[in-house]
Amino acid sequence: MSANSNDYAGDVSARAAWADLEATAEATLIDVRTRAEWIYVGVPLLSALNKAPLLVEWDDFESGTLVPDFTGRLEAELARAGIGNEAPLYFLCRSGARSRNAAVLATAAGHARSYNIEFGFEGRLSPERHRATPGSWKAEGLPWVQS
Repeated sequence: MSANSNDYAGDVSARAAWADLEATAEATLIDVRTRAEWIYVGVPLLSALNKAPLLVEWDDFESGTLVPDFTGRLEAELARAGIGNEAPLYFLCRSGARSRNAAVLATAAGHARSYNIEFGFEGRLSPERHRATPGSWKAEGLPWVQS
């Protein structure tokens, strides 16, 4: 799935997402990585904001295939959290690709304020093939926890 700027609200930096999560009560972070990534790599920690990220897998870790009915699962999690269609939604994955696709689907489902966190949780690969590149959640020093 390729996205263009008309398909979702746009890309934002991890710091801009954090600032809006802090300033806007209904702003919500949705982590679309796999369960394995949440367990072994870590998850954003929003407890200082009296929030928690919603965890909605985009794809299956072992097979790499899309998990069925992403939109339905997302809507169920948003409803459970009491989040309406007007709330800003910030989608996060490892590097910003899966989360961009998730923002596109959320926009199509009626969530016009769906944003992609541009460099994701770990960032893109550096020339040395390392992650945690500048702009990512981790590299920006934003709170996170590993289980």
